[in-house]
Amino acid sequence: MASRCSTLLCSTSRLASARIALAPLASRSRWLATEAASSSAATPPPPSDPKIGRIVDDISGLTLLQAADLVTLLKSRLNIQEIAMPAASAAAPPVAAAVEEAAVEEKPKEKTIFNLKLQSFDAAAKPKIIREVKALIPNLTLIDAKKFVESVPQVLKENMPKEDADKLKAVLEKLGAVVVLE
Repeated sequence: MASRCSTLLCSTSRLASARIALAPLASRSRWLATEAASSSAATPPPPSDPKIGRIVDDISGLTLLQAADLVTLLKSRLNIQEIAMPAASAAAPPVAAAVEEAAVEEKPKEKTIFNLKLQSFDAAAKPKIIREVKALIPNLTLIDAKKFVESVPQVLKENMPKEDADKLKAVLEKLGAVVVLE
C-alpha cells in the first residue's frame, strides 16, 4: 500500500513541475500567435496594379465631405441608382434629410385599407340590402342580417383593400344604401 501511495505522489509531483515549466511557454506562444494575427491584419497585401494603389491612397487622404462628394459624383457618372439603407440615411447630411421631409409633407400617405360602414338605406330597398348583407357576411342567418341592417350605422366589412371596398360600395349604393368608406 505504501509503495502505491509513493508512486502516486511521485507522478503527481512530476505533473505539477511540468505544468510550471510549460506555463511561460504557453503564454509566450499565445502572445506570439496574437501578434502574428494583428500584424497580418494591419498590413493589407500590396495591390497588383500601382494605379489602384494610388487611387486608394488618394481616397484615404480625403475629408468626409470630399468623400461624400466623390460618392455622389461616381453615382451620377456611373448611373448607379440610390438604394435606401438605414445606416446610409443616418450618415446623410441634414440638408438632404430636410429635402426628403419636404417631399413627404407634400404627398400624404394614401390610405389603402378601408372599413365599409353602412350608414342608412332606402326603406323600399330594405329586402335587397338584407339579402346582400347576408351574402357578404358568412354564417349570418336571414334574421341576423335583418337585425344588422336595422341597427345602422354599422361596420359592414373591415380591413378591405380599396378596389374591393369601392366595388362593394357601388353595389350597395345601386341597391339604395348609403355607404361610407372609413
